[in-house]
Amino acid sequence: MSRRKKLVNDSGIPQHAIEAIARCIWPDIQASFNSEEGQRMFAEWKAEQEAKKQTAITKTE
Repeated sequence: MSRRKKLVNDSGIPQHAIEAIARCIWPDIQASFNSEEGQRMFAEWKAEQEAKKQTAITKTE
């Protein structure tokens, strides 16, 4: 039996409101990630994150 992870919501916004908004925008988020432009933007973001990670590692050495 799997247990649901307890949500942490310290924003003061009711959880049901957050979930309602998420249900409304989820189809648009999926469509964006499934598009060619969305895939390209994600790849660019991922490369930027990796570059930042490498920069942080280099600075600590």
